[in-house]
Parts: sequence; structure tokens; C-alpha cells
Amino acid sequence: MRIFCAALLASLVAALPVPVWAQAPHLNMMPELQSKTPEEKEAEAAREKAYRESLKKIPDAKGASDPWGAVRAEPAKPATAKPKTKTGSAGN
Repeated sequence: MRIFCAALLASLVAALPVPVWAQAPHLNMMPELQSKTPEEKEAEAAREKAYRESLKKIPDAKGASDPWGAVRAEPAKPATAKPKTKTGSAGN
């Protein structure tokens, strides 16, 4: 039993540093992502501004238009139902 407890304690002590290594800030896990230079940032801002200005030039829709409106038939109107009258005796 002592050997089992000693082995368990040794494995726990060996496993303690693993979470600490996961928090190391100096590791770059995604080296393909690089920060942008000031020139690239300015170019991106200019592109974004031009995009927003081009969106303003698009005319607003005046109303919902139905391009198939002339092709479709008018929906059938339901016939007015006559009120039913009770006839006969009301026997229970």
C-alpha cells in the first residue's frame, strides 16, 4: 500500500507544472497572424471609408414591388356563407 501511495503522490507532483506551462504568455501559437503596419492600417481605413460612401450612393427602395404581380391571378374571394337556420324540433 505504501508503494501505491508513493507512486500516486509522485504522479500528482509531476502533473502540477502542466497547467502552468499552458499559461505561458511568450508562446506564439499562431505565427501566421502578424500585426499590421501603420501603412496597412491606413489603407484598410481608406477602403472601409470608400465602401461606406458607395453604400450611401445606392438608392433606397420606394416600396416593395412584386415583379410577378401582373402574372399572378387575383386570389379567389371566399363566397359569403348563408346563415344556417334551425329547422325541425329541438327534442332531447
